[in-house]
Amino acid sequence: MDKKCDKYESLFIFSDEATLMEHIAHCPDCRKEHEKMQKVSDLIKEVKDEYKRPKYLALKVACALFLFIVGGVSVEMLDMRYGILDTIKYGAPLTMEDLGFPTDSYGLIMVD
Repeated sequence: MDKKCDKYESLFIFSDEATLMEHIAHCPDCRKEHEKMQKVSDLIKEVKDEYKRPKYLALKVACALFLFIVGGVSVEMLDMRYGILDTIKYGAPLTMEDLGFPTDSYGLIMVD
């Protein structure tokens, strides 16, 4: 009974390329195993670009949308409270009197 060579794995892991190739040249069992490994290696090289693509594109888009929404809401809330956009446009926040409403001495709208 012919015993199959089992040196390929140890030579592949622990020896240098020259020693492995020399053994493959003389051993048909290891040559077959090396051909299988080359097929696997070629498949890995073929799909390597798919795995190297940035996987964080969706995360970047989600972060940008989050910042856009939070920033927009924050500016809007600050504008409602402090009149930031009115201060930028007109130099001071607009009052009810500036908007043309009848007001009392406290600046509140007068109701008849």
